Amino acid sequence: MYILLCFKKATIQQKICTFTTKMTYLIFYFLATINMVTFILFGLDKYKAQHHKWRIPEFHLLLLAFCGGAIGGLLGMKLFHHKTQHTKFKILIPLFIIVHTMACVLLYNTEL
Repeated sequence: MYILLCFKKATIQQKICTFTTKMTYLIFYFLATINMVTFILFGLDKYKAQHHKWRIPEFHLLLLAFCGGAIGGLLGMKLFHHKTQHTKFKILIPLFIIVHTMACVLLYNTEL
């Protein structure tokens, strides 16, 4: 009876480990994708600004950064020299990076 209970317990732990591993990959792919999209949109918005075309609203750029694309937003700001003089971008984008980093550290260190 004891061996059977230990076997079931190990199986549940293995399932939790497998689930955690899959979630880690999903989170990684989500963050990589949203950062690439944010980076591309910063570049696109810079291009549109230079050619006097319809622009991407600042709210949308900040929303993408808030949802996980802050690193892509910061790289886009620096590489394209876009939105670097706007106070809300200078403050919020680095703040989002700090908050996302803290959340990742907390999630990584949390045991199930």
